[in-house]
Amino acid sequence: MVSEQSPDLDKPVVMITEGPLRGQQWVMHGDQLLIGRGSHCDIVIPERRVSREHVRIWREGTKYFVEDLHSKNGTHVNAIRLEEARELSEGDEIQIALCVKLKFIGSEATVPLSLDEEEAGQTRRGLVLDPRTRQVMINGQVLEPQLSLYQYRLLELLYRNNGGVCTRDEVVQAVWPEAAEEGISEQAIDALVRRLRDRLAELSHDHQYIVTVRGHGFRLVQPEEDPAG
Repeated sequence: MVSEQSPDLDKPVVMITEGPLRGQQWVMHGDQLLIGRGSHCDIVIPERRVSREHVRIWREGTKYFVEDLHSKNGTHVNAIRLEEARELSEGDEIQIALCVKLKFIGSEATVPLSLDEEEAGQTRRGLVLDPRTRQVMINGQVLEPQLSLYQYRLLELLYRNNGGVCTRDEVVQAVWPEAAEEGISEQAIDALVRRLRDRLAELSHDHQYIVTVRGHGFRLVQPEEDPAG
């Protein structure tokens, strides 16, 4: 049904841009693409936060649609949580369980030669996170030493949410998945946020990246682009 070989210029392509299998592409030769952790899926993502059957992409006539398959950790399209099936458009970004990102590309003819080539043209201003190496860069400078595991998990959640507010429950699920049922105190969450802010401040003294939204949670705020740049 689905293949990474034999490109078909008339068929859409799904490219993983972040997470396991980053850079791999699948051409949709059939009418459906099943994505999940289960070995029977068309795209098997080896990540425990991904459900066995997480999301489905399918064709109706000349249009393509996506739906979340009642997954535990949800699916977002262009940073908006997917509550029901929706039509896909060229360049749409599908985010699975806040740990994997895919791009929907209209045809193989428009696929970039390489993911790194596509990223080379993007600005490096602000905070950039590389999930392959867990490396954090702020305005082109690498944060050293690396963040602790819990700090990284928190930053990754905020970064992938693309400016959206992450609730305290979402923080617990992403940072302490093994202890989510027992519960994590608000004091522990606030302490982790403070430590992460302190680490980011080592490279950014004039901008606070992590903002507390009272009564809701936390969000990552990138600096505004310089119009003169």
